[in-house]
Amino acid sequence: MEITIGVRDLSREITLESDQTPDEVAAAVAAALDGKSSLELVDSRGRRVIVPVAGIGFVEIGAETRTRVGFGGR
Repeated sequence: MEITIGVRDLSREITLESDQTPDEVAAAVAAALDGKSSLELVDSRGRRVIVPVAGIGFVEIGAETRTRVGFGGR
């Protein structure tokens, strides 16, 4: 699943692929905004991404991606 984090005062966004579910990511964002000093997520390679809560502009949580099988065009 793709997660995009907009950071205040930066023109670029942070984009990462994660094996976490959308609900797990939403819970982590809500917990961070509810009093923690940072948002901490783990990407699909095991790297931790830590963003200070004061710098978060938005968090976009993409849908879970399903791997397609076959040669169909749809």
